[in-house]
Amino acid sequence: MEFTLDEGWLRQARKVPSPNCEPRPVNCRPELLVIHGISLPPRSYGGDCIERFFTNQLDWDEHPYFEEIRGVRVSAHLLIRRTGELLQFVNFGERAWHAGVSCYEGRDNCNDFSIGIELEGCDEDPYTDEQYVALAGVTQLLIGHYPALEPDKIVGHNEIAPGRKTDPGPSFDWERYRGRLQPAS
Repeated sequence: MEFTLDEGWLRQARKVPSPNCEPRPVNCRPELLVIHGISLPPRSYGGDCIERFFTNQLDWDEHPYFEEIRGVRVSAHLLIRRTGELLQFVNFGERAWHAGVSCYEGRDNCNDFSIGIELEGCDEDPYTDEQYVALAGVTQLLIGHYPALEPDKIVGHNEIAPGRKTDPGPSFDWERYRGRLQPAS
């Protein structure tokens, strides 16, 4: 599948606008891609809890785990479900609230200059073929669209928030993912 953008929105994604975003700082463009892993409740797949979480509609009393994240307001630019389905919550040109307290190469506040992509999954379970295909395709599109975003500026959440975050975890196959990326022409 070939991916295309329409004014910061991925045409192939279902658009689910999140209020958990804001304009990027002046003259700040995406130059870092952060890969995340998420499942709500943990290790549960296919439901709408992530979507409701990123749009501030999650029922905190629905599951005991939700008490740990009660009141948290976060979002990512994009979610790739285990089936390969794409949901976009924030325009790529805006600042999504995905990285939290973070630092990359001495720069704090990674949300300012990054794009966050969530993979439905967890540290322990292997991600799916469909997710790798979709992630590589979207990555190629973003690298082509944002000149400062290069293949060597792709990191896991754990790398920008060490000790605080572990995702996408050891089950994410970086070699497999990077092997799907096309060299720049």
